[in-house]
Amino acid sequence: QVQLVESGGGFVQAGGSLRLSCAASGGTASGYCSGWFRQAPGKEREFVGGISWSDGITAYADSVKGRFTISRDNAKNTVYLQMNSLKPDDTAVYYCAASTFSLYTVVRSGTLYDYWGQGTQVTVSS
Repeated sequence: QVQLVESGGGFVQAGGSLRLSCAASGGTASGYCSGWFRQAPGKEREFVGGISWSDGITAYADSVKGRFTISRDNAKNTVYLQMNSLKPDDTAVYYCAASTFSLYTVVRSGTLYDYWGQGTQVTVSS
């Protein structure tokens, strides 16, 4: 059983940056596609981005493309979400997740993820 723990959330002004981390424990995230999702109050959970297990291919939602970057440190079993040029619309609880659905592509659907973290709050003020 894999446990995922996010950290790095907080409060930042518009235009600022934050880096979220997602550490896997209780097992290894080896062989998983890692994804980041977010949910703002009153809105549905949405895909932010992900990184495939094989080749480290990344994919992003259009709303964050060019501003957010996902990376992975396999030795540390940790996935990162670097968020730059943050906007108030980025305010949400951010979740990391792991999926065994595909080794080669980025999984965009949250229903295909097997493990989820508890979430970390990101608040961007205008």
